[in-house]
Amino acid sequence: MQLNKFTDYALRILMYISQPRDIPYTIAEIAEDLKVSQNHLVKIVHFMGKQGWLITTRGKGGGLKLNPEILEFRLGYVVRILQGDQHIVECNTPPCVLRPRCGLKGILDHAVEDFYKSLDKYTVAEVLATPPQQQKQVSSPIPNLNL
Repeated sequence: MQLNKFTDYALRILMYISQPRDIPYTIAEIAEDLKVSQNHLVKIVHFMGKQGWLITTRGKGGGLKLNPEILEFRLGYVVRILQGDQHIVECNTPPCVLRPRCGLKGILDHAVEDFYKSLDKYTVAEVLATPPQQQKQVSSPIPNLNL
């Protein structure tokens, strides 16, 4: 499963503004540092503000701060909200002639659910507090077949 750009950038924003400071973060500053379009970030920040994940203030001295409540949210929940109702396989548009005798969609749906359950083992705070060098590397049970 691949995260969409909206989710990717939203998670980056959360990580970026997780460091407390006296002045709010600005979209211009975040866009420049993350090398992402300001227009794209405005949409994402607006969405996360509506979710209550960010505290946004308009005007001079305004900007973004992380709502501390999101730190207790499960990562899988956050990613589900950001990803929206996105299916890994779409069998209805256009209608797939193989659907009556295909078990792939059910298997893939189960795999996606396992993906979210795995993410739900962590809170947003745990993700923000763990430097990449210290995160556990999970070895794949699938051998590299070099195909």
